[in-house]
Amino acid sequence: MADIEPLFRSRQRAMPASGPSTSPQSPPAMVTFDRRELDRILDLYGRMVAAGEWRDYAINFLRDKAVFCVFRRAMDVPLYRIEKDPRLARKQGAYSVVSQTGLILKRGHDLPRVLAILEKPLREV
Repeated sequence: MADIEPLFRSRQRAMPASGPSTSPQSPPAMVTFDRRELDRILDLYGRMVAAGEWRDYAINFLRDKAVFCVFRRAMDVPLYRIEKDPRLARKQGAYSVVSQTGLILKRGHDLPRVLAILEKPLREV
């Protein structure tokens, strides 16, 4: 019975004596949409669902960017991707809208202006 080793070790032993630190070994935090950004995106999504244009969405938070994908059908490839990449914030802008083919439709610093490309003009009834 002395030859048995535990499958996992407690975190207490794995941590250095100095405690947790922000060393290069620790994984970087994920990029996310904040509440204001997500509210703006979901507002547009709700209007497009009501218009029958969009049907489903997916959110992906990665180390380098956050992605909101919009689908026309659930089993389809994304119709549009709304991306937030903080590395580009000072250059071209952190926000971009990417088409199904990978073409960047709009990029900028201000999310509402970037999302304006997806807005449908109002029709007279």
